[in-house]
Amino acid sequence: MEQEGLYKYVQSMINSSTHRPKYMSISTVKVADLLGVPRTEVENGLKSLVAEGRLKTSKLEQPPYTEVYMLQ
Repeated sequence: MEQEGLYKYVQSMINSSTHRPKYMSISTVKVADLLGVPRTEVENGLKSLVAEGRLKTSKLEQPPYTEVYMLQ
């Protein structure tokens, strides 16, 4: 999966979020299904984007304790 394509897709998802500040919990299964790629490719792509510093990640402190992604 192309990193730039995944980044643009995730960026548009986060920007359309109604949260303040902008963040979103991203389901790798749903993104993989929409893009027609394996889930592991999406997971690896997101990890790579976080490592590059293009995305920031954190865990919610309250239930459902999901991992959320924010733009840098």
